Amino acid sequence: MLEMVKGSNVSLTALSENVSSVIVSLGWGSSTGEGDADVSVLLLDANGKVRSDADFYFYNNPVAADGSVQLLGKTPTADGNEDRISFDLTAVSSEVDRIVLAASRYEGARFGELEGVKLALADGGGEELLRFAIDDAAMVSAIIFGELYRREDEWKFRAVGQGYDAGLAGLATDFGVDIDDDAAADEALDGAAIDEQADTAATASADEPKLQGTLGAVPSPRQSEGEAQPRKPAARPRTAKKKVTLPKAARKALAENESWKDARLFPASALKSDRERETRATSVLLSVMAQVPEFGRRLTAAFGAPAGRMETFTEVTLPHGDTPRRPDGVIRVERAGKLWTALVETKTNGSALKADQVQAYMDIAARRGYEAVITLSNDVALEGSPLVEVKIDGRRKHKVALWHLSWAEVAHQAQMLIRHEGVGNAAHAWLLQELLYYLQHENSGCHGFQNMGPAWVPVRNGIDNEILCQGDLRALEVVESWERLIRQVCLRLGGELGQKVLPVHRTKRGTDPKALRGRLADQLCLDGRLQSELRIEGTPGVLAISADLRTGKLRTSIEIPAPEQGYPLSWAKRLVRRLAEAPADLHIETLVEGETGGPRGTLERLRPEPADMLPKETGTQIVGFRLSLLKSMGSSRGNAESGFIRSVDDSVHRFYTSVLVHLDGATPRRAPSKEGATTG
Repeated sequence: MLEMVKGSNVSLTALSENVSSVIVSLGWGSSTGEGDADVSVLLLDANGKVRSDADFYFYNNPVAADGSVQLLGKTPTADGNEDRISFDLTAVSSEVDRIVLAASRYEGARFGELEGVKLALADGGGEELLRFAIDDAAMVSAIIFGELYRREDEWKFRAVGQGYDAGLAGLATDFGVDIDDDAAADEALDGAAIDEQADTAATASADEPKLQGTLGAVPSPRQSEGEAQPRKPAARPRTAKKKVTLPKAARKALAENESWKDARLFPASALKSDRERETRATSVLLSVMAQVPEFGRRLTAAFGAPAGRMETFTEVTLPHGDTPRRPDGVIRVERAGKLWTALVETKTNGSALKADQVQAYMDIAARRGYEAVITLSNDVALEGSPLVEVKIDGRRKHKVALWHLSWAEVAHQAQMLIRHEGVGNAAHAWLLQELLYYLQHENSGCHGFQNMGPAWVPVRNGIDNEILCQGDLRALEVVESWERLIRQVCLRLGGELGQKVLPVHRTKRGTDPKALRGRLADQLCLDGRLQSELRIEGTPGVLAISADLRTGKLRTSIEIPAPEQGYPLSWAKRLVRRLAEAPADLHIETLVEGETGGPRGTLERLRPEPADMLPKETGTQIVGFRLSLLKSMGSSRGNAESGFIRSVDDSVHRFYTSVLVHLDGATPRRAPSKEGATTG
């Protein structure tokens, strides 16, 4: 891997032969896990300007119509988060001379407040080719990380690292994007105005490709929902082309009674064996991928597949020594006469991937010049911990990438498209709805991560009996299962809400994922707790989850900062009013500066007397409030009604729907100061 420095450049073909498509990752972290930014891409002509506003890709315009650019969204890493962007360089118009890769912060935040600001570029096989660390990120609100540019018939990369004080709007304006003057001057447009402009643009002209209205407003930083006005739904990606999403409320059924069942395109009730489930699930998924381009592209872009015509196949026989092999499926994408091919190996229910099978498919793919092998199962892959270990023959010139996809990720992407972002037409929406119904059917075997593993019971017993010792490998297995479960919880909740839900990784805990899991396993042995944090877009803080294996209790909680202005009694009364429909057993704890905790009580007790939330000592400064819900923890290791996995999922869902939805949106964290508001 090549380490770049500011101002250096390199030819991509000098690093790899597989650079017709590349994945660029822009990453950062913070000690608190709260720092974030938004990526943007600008396609520039020979004059250094965009050809039109449609050449500007950001969170409200994430996908190019020709498939050349696709913002894949955020993914958690060991030291923070990274935003990934897929480029199909063969699809980039010949009129485009440069591709600028940038990111911006919002609400007054600066890049100098972040740690580990960096860019990485990987080839179509997933091999990381170069990395550029911006060690001197200044107090600027936007940064150009780098640029891809043409030199004759090849693409090169230049490390830039240039900062902008004017944020996303200023950066975009410099490259010719037509920004609304009011939006550029006042970087806090009302969310309703954005929706109104976008709706006007969607109906103005079906043939107009330019993003009218939407681009005029949205380059402003994301809207704060921490003000006093009612919360507004987060803006969804919009284009001038109308997209189809499912209606929020189902139409009234024409059935005479509930015993009448809808006819399904993909029936699951007759499936009896794991083999039948694997065959049916593979065929259902691959057929929908081929028929719904938005969905197929979304699942394969991160694997280096180009944007092009996709065809899918099942039960293909391929020669392999004396015994031919039959992978569960094959995906082929054709672009400009070139083929990208991936073999697919599928597992359902609790079936585990077999190393010898995957190794055989890797060898076949290498000999036949295929680009990838994709494994698909209910398990969730962890960073730095592959599900299947395979051997790579270094003597082979052709490289094959091994990727993993969980059924939970498939369901998440289907939910995001049909419920929140939209697809091209009603037929595509219906196909995705049928796929989602099939995946969620109890008999499909595609339910995601559903077993804490054989170490779960011994570890629980060891904690109860106080005989679990640090270094016990079974504790490490439980920590890995917990991490998989949390990642799946993020996918499910994010799919329901249409918002980003990501695990929080704090850089002060280290950057090596294996070492971090080892420390968490040792901590589990000491205090008997599994702990994680989630960041949900649009909420005022980090959602903490704690599973206490000693007491059998699950705790979900959030710490919200005290307001910048006003009086403590007003804060307490306003919080109680906000939580009028929250559960009576919600625990509220007042956080005070310099102490472990302040007054606490249940919402039921505090409703008639909000003043009981205030410290009795005069001069004590309130810095925030902690809201918590407790729930009994499931005991079994599986996904049954009484299982641990179901109880965690239900606990997070209950906390969001009954507590978080009543709170104001994300607000900047209040820095404690001696001159701040005090009681008395």
